[in-house]
Amino acid sequence: MLFEALTFQLGYNATLVTIGATLLGVAAGITGTFLFLRKRALVSDAISHATLPGVGLAFILMVLLGGDGRNLAGLLLGSAVSAGLGLLCVSWLTRATRLGEDAAIGAVLSVFFGIGIVLLTVIQTMSSGRQAGLEGFLLGSTAGMLFSDAVLIACGGAVVLALVAWLQRPMILVAFDPEYAASAGVNTARIDLAMMGLVLAVTVVGLKIVGLILIIALLIIPPVAARFWTERAGLVALIAGGIGGVSGWLGAGISASAPDLPTGPIIVLVAFAVFAISLLVSPGRGVLAAVLRYLAFQRRVHLRQGLLALAQGQPIYEKMTLRLLQRAGLVRPDGVPTEAGRARASKAMRDEARWDVVRRAEEWTGAAALYDGLREIESVLTPDQITEIDRMIGGPKVAT
Repeated sequence: MLFEALTFQLGYNATLVTIGATLLGVAAGITGTFLFLRKRALVSDAISHATLPGVGLAFILMVLLGGDGRNLAGLLLGSAVSAGLGLLCVSWLTRATRLGEDAAIGAVLSVFFGIGIVLLTVIQTMSSGRQAGLEGFLLGSTAGMLFSDAVLIACGGAVVLALVAWLQRPMILVAFDPEYAASAGVNTARIDLAMMGLVLAVTVVGLKIVGLILIIALLIIPPVAARFWTERAGLVALIAGGIGGVSGWLGAGISASAPDLPTGPIIVLVAFAVFAISLLVSPGRGVLAAVLRYLAFQRRVHLRQGLLALAQGQPIYEKMTLRLLQRAGLVRPDGVPTEAGRARASKAMRDEARWDVVRRAEEWTGAAALYDGLREIESVLTPDQITEIDRMIGGPKVAT
């Protein structure tokens, strides 16, 4: 059933949910990248929690006007207005008071979320509110999604992606260096506002699928995972969009193939699985790469110390050092150095004497700063400079 769900063969509703979740994941991953690079990830928390009062008020207003309180467009419009008000409150508290942004976010999200819970409780006492299903906006609910709902979510995601593509360059510039961006003529306040507006749009669009609580994860986890794979901001955004899209696609497919599993939490768990894989196996910043670098460094230290011991005629008691020297063909099993081992040991001792000269000479201060006990001196100095040092220490006329 999973294969059928992922290939859009499991039925009309499952196909709508899967397509909508995929588009939402792409939009959330790319948009969240700029929030992550700007180091304002907590703002998404305030925006998402601030949507709940708008959902409740929109439902009540639509019912009082004689309409269907469960109309998705009306509910999303109410959540957008409420979230915008929450964002303005955070901005005002940060500018007009001594509160830090984190404190302002904590105050706004708790107050707005509390108001929203009260409104949901009031709605449950209304005759038309008992089957409203508004609690689905907390953790997401895709049961009974209509074609119009899927179109609305897809269009919202497409608009967000188009705006991100349009504003990508100034948003990257502001995220990395707002002072330089301002000096280059970029209106950083407007770009920040646009960035928050895009996050607000993704949050509102994602309420139906993942809910206001879990949309935060879909905004933050993909860019954090993408950051493990590249140093370039543009690629981070593209990879984050891919991770978000795959998370939405797989999560919705898994949920559709096992109807008892909620869609929103499964999407977030898939995104977290991608993050965990990135954390472990990414080549530059992953845990496995760090462990391999440490082990390689440790082997280099043992080899260096072993060579210096051979050069001074000292016995080698460390089993790991002896094993590495034997594996490199530098010593025999009894610990006696081979011809290659004696040559390498002599070179290591000679390099230590050369580095000692470099560290004591003022004209080579820059080169001396690179000494770590393992670096080859040929990677720092030219052959002519090494020849000059050898003359100073009474060695050969050319570098070996």
